[in-house]
Amino acid sequence: MKKALLLLGFLFLGITVLFAQNQFPSQVWHKGNIYTTDGQVYGGKIKYDLENNVVQLQDQTVDTFTATNVTYFEFFDEIYGGVRKFFSLPYSQDSDYATPIFFEVLTEGEDLALLCREYVATDSRGMGGYGMMGGYGMNPFYGPSMMGQRLAFKFYFLKNGKIEQYSMKKKDLFEMLPGHDEQISLFMRKNRLDYDKRGDLLRITAYYNELNQN
Repeated sequence: MKKALLLLGFLFLGITVLFAQNQFPSQVWHKGNIYTTDGQVYGGKIKYDLENNVVQLQDQTVDTFTATNVTYFEFFDEIYGGVRKFFSLPYSQDSDYATPIFFEVLTEGEDLALLCREYVATDSRGMGGYGMMGGYGMNPFYGPSMMGQRLAFKFYFLKNGKIEQYSMKKKDLFEMLPGHDEQISLFMRKNRLDYDKRGDLLRITAYYNELNQN
């Protein structure tokens, strides 16, 4: 009887994880904290919406916060693993007027930080052999394909107090990370890193910040 109950428990857990993995991270409630501009900290289940720059907190009720009144929020991503942190930073998207929007901070140093914003895109590649775990977790430029959609990313570099979007072109990467072209090229070749993948860009930027410390 105990074995049957244990097996049933594992089966239920597997079904729960399977269901969660068929959702994008922004569609799932994550345990985390929201830090507001007035110094308050709110903990509970978090769901974020980067398109509308809002984050919701589920505790006794569901409260919605905007990028205007949030300094940052963070949570542990149980599906793909790791703590993720999003800061509200002023940025001009469609006009000359900068407004606060949420950016995920992938890595940061004294001189430069790598930021990103995820979005759901139509996947023209089809399933392409990606399983449900796919390669979202810190590695690919895109995540797993789900029902003809995929998780994609736009990357930005924050330096000298200014946020610049990365074009995803190799030549522009070296312009964003000046002064160490040979070392970075060797680092990329040695570790087989690409210039347009999330995890690889994280490693390259972290290495660049290390070089600047020397």
